[in-house]
Amino acid sequence: MRKQAEKIRDIIFIITVEKDCPFYTVGEELKIENAGLSLSSYKPACLYLAESLKEIISRKVTGSIFTSITGHQKSRYQCPGCSGRIEFEYKKDKDFATLQMKLLRDAQEQARKKHLNKFFGILRDFAFFQSLDDDALVDLTLLLEFKSIPSNKIIINRDNPVTHLFIILSGKVAIISERGDKLGELKSGDIFGELNLLSGEPAAHSMHTVDATRVAMLSNKNFKYVLKKFPVLQLFLLKMLADRAQTMSLRSGHITSGMSGELAEIHAVDLFQLIHSSNKTGIVHLILDQGRARVVFRNGEIILAEFLEVTGKQALFALLQVKNGHFIYTSGISSEQQELAPIGRFMGMLMEGLQRMDEIET
Repeated sequence: MRKQAEKIRDIIFIITVEKDCPFYTVGEELKIENAGLSLSSYKPACLYLAESLKEIISRKVTGSIFTSITGHQKSRYQCPGCSGRIEFEYKKDKDFATLQMKLLRDAQEQARKKHLNKFFGILRDFAFFQSLDDDALVDLTLLLEFKSIPSNKIIINRDNPVTHLFIILSGKVAIISERGDKLGELKSGDIFGELNLLSGEPAAHSMHTVDATRVAMLSNKNFKYVLKKFPVLQLFLLKMLADRAQTMSLRSGHITSGMSGELAEIHAVDLFQLIHSSNKTGIVHLILDQGRARVVFRNGEIILAEFLEVTGKQALFALLQVKNGHFIYTSGISSEQQELAPIGRFMGMLMEGLQRMDEIET
């Protein structure tokens, strides 16, 4: 009987049913080693589940109980759970039942290590992961699935549920509207699907590969677990969503005080034209590689432009040629600036500036 008791304390259970469990999914294994619950370092430990397993393995092992567990009829158990529920059943003794099973497990572990070695350095350079230390990034990488997708393939269909967070490792992905128009492109280092996982809403747009693309995927369950374990990622997502909202507002023709963005996303020509068409009064502050600049508007007309030591139209023409930099728009101007006259007719200056750009490019 003692040998039987020792044997039952080194076994494996498998999850067969899962409903709203925040941690585990169907098919995952629960290992009992030396009468204790053993989980991979990158998986969370649930105290409810640990208590259930402790109760099972600490029972007095009688012949009938042992037979029901190790016989052909598998015994099922249920975790009381917190917000969810799982059911699990006895699978096998800890030792592998066949050589094939051992080889399969070894192959799975080797694949995980291969992915870790191959993609850790790539993920480390992505903005989404830069706030994590190396140990945390290792844990997260081991939760990822990696997939290669040919060009012109649909990753997400509009109005369909989104089941994963996608991280683009290489290639490009197009955002496609309901009418089939391309709204934009995402590249290496960009992520998508996070808003749908957070809100539970179906996809608002379709996502298609532009060329051969490799992605890392994080399941919905693991995504929520990662956000709980690494709260700093929540801050990153909030900032990213705010930046996206601002970009969409700019593209849709709305600009408000405090709005900021990148000239790589909205060109200076489009930005100035948006302020002009909205009859805004305020200042665009620009932080560029060459230095700082500002353009002051009153009722949509430019009354002051300064770039380095250049002012007026020449400063404006120089700014129209800048393709990269950060801008911040603030509403309102000083009483002295209210008295300034426009430096020229807006559309006339804009056309002249664009002509100068064409001459430089040709």
